[in-house]
Amino acid sequence: MVSELRALIAYLSYSGNTEETAAYIGDYLNKEGITVEWHRIGIDALNDPAMYDLVFLGTFTWDKGATPDEVKDFVLEIGYKPENMVIFGTGETQFGGDELFCKAAEKLADFYGSSYPVLKIEQSPRGSQESKVEQWLEGVLNYAKSNA
Repeated sequence: MVSELRALIAYLSYSGNTEETAAYIGDYLNKEGITVEWHRIGIDALNDPAMYDLVFLGTFTWDKGATPDEVKDFVLEIGYKPENMVIFGTGETQFGGDELFCKAAEKLADFYGSSYPVLKIEQSPRGSQESKVEQWLEGVLNYAKSNA
């Protein structure tokens, strides 16, 4: 168990898919004994990401691969590029195929130079994608623990 870690989960969700993915991540982290705090982008006050070991940032992809404006505002609000960013995204391959699927999440990971792989979820994490989220989180936590 990795009990010494603190995590922030920041996300933007319109349809509920990104929020559901964030909640799944939060539940998993809580079961691992990790302290989790929440930030709903555009709603909650932002704490400095430096206060956390990991900052999970979740977004959906908008309008042909674009990052939503609220997420761009969040990036500007932070004002620097924290090294502890872990990016996840939700999307739909029916809108742009594989090329645009979760493109906003990929762009954010590139922008932050994240050491962690991007989690890409087709719509909702329910069903067969739950194991995908869990495997991704295991890798994230193993990497974070080995570099703590």
